[in-house]
Amino acid sequence: MLNLFNKKLFQVLLLLFLYQLSFAQKKVEHVILIGVDGLGAYAFKSVNAPNLRKLMQEGSWTMQTRSVLPSSSAPNWASMVMGAGPELHGYTTWGSKKPDLPARLLDEYGMFPTVYSLLRKAKPTSEIGVVYEWNGIGYLFPKQAVNKDQNCDGDVATTNAAVSYIKEKKPNFLFIHLHDVDSVGHTVGHATPEYYQSVERTDTHIGTILKSIQDAGIADKTVIIFTADHGGINKGHGSISMQEMQIPWIIAGAGIRANHEITESVMTFDTAATIAMLFKLKTPQVWIGRPVKTAFK
Repeated sequence: MLNLFNKKLFQVLLLLFLYQLSFAQKKVEHVILIGVDGLGAYAFKSVNAPNLRKLMQEGSWTMQTRSVLPSSSAPNWASMVMGAGPELHGYTTWGSKKPDLPARLLDEYGMFPTVYSLLRKAKPTSEIGVVYEWNGIGYLFPKQAVNKDQNCDGDVATTNAAVSYIKEKKPNFLFIHLHDVDSVGHTVGHATPEYYQSVERTDTHIGTILKSIQDAGIADKTVIIFTADHGGINKGHGSISMQEMQIPWIIAGAGIRANHEITESVMTFDTAATIAMLFKLKTPQVWIGRPVKTAFK
C-alpha cells in the first residue's frame, strides 16, 4: 500500500514538474509593439492583409478598441505607453512635444511614468528600443531609458531598421511606428482605394518584421502587440466618431490564446498595462489602464 502511495505521489510530482517546465519554457522575454498611424478598425473589412489575419488566428484580437480623446496622434501614442489618458499625462494635442497640462506624476526622467521607465527600473539590463517614422514619437518617451532611438524616413527604412535591430540585439521591448497609412489618409482620404492599398503595403512590412522575429530565434519567448493610434474620416481625424476612434488591437505569441476574439472593453492605455503584466512590472497608482487578461491562456 505504501509503495502504491509513493508511486502515485511520484506521478503527481512528475506531472507538476512537467507543467512548471512547460510554463517556464513559455516565459515572455521579448515584447514587440507595432503601431500603425491612422489605421481605423473599419479598414479590416476591406483589405487583403494575410499577415495581420494570421496574427489574429494565432492570437487574440478586437476591432473595438477605443482611442482616447482627442482622436489624434500624440495623445494616443502617449496613452499607449503611459497607461493613462491625457487628463493625467498631459499630452492633449496632435503634435504635443511636452505636456500641455501638468502631468499628475513625474518619474525619475521628469516624465509621466512610461512602460520604458518601469522596465528600465525593474530590469536594468533590458534592451529597449524605439524605431519610428513620425518624429513626434521622439517626444513621448524618456530617451535616457532606451538603448535605441531611431527616427527613420519612410516605412521601408523603419521596417529595415527594426528588422536589423531585432536580429542583432534581440530587444526585450521594441516599439515600431509605421506611418504610410496616416499619410495616405490625410492626402487622399480615409476609406478610399488608395487608403486600403496603404494598409496592404503595411501588412507586407508586418510580415517582414514577424519573419525577423523567427529568424532571430526568439519567437517562442516573444509576444507581439499590433494596434494603432486612431482612425479617420474624410482627410482628417481628432473629432468624435467611431470611424476615428475605433482601432484594431491584436496580441499573439507565448502564452496567448489563439483564434480568440476579445469581447471585453479595451482602451488604448490598456496596452501599457498589458505589457507591464507580461514583464511582471509593478505599475504606478496613477495608471488607469488594465491588462487584457482574457487574451491569456
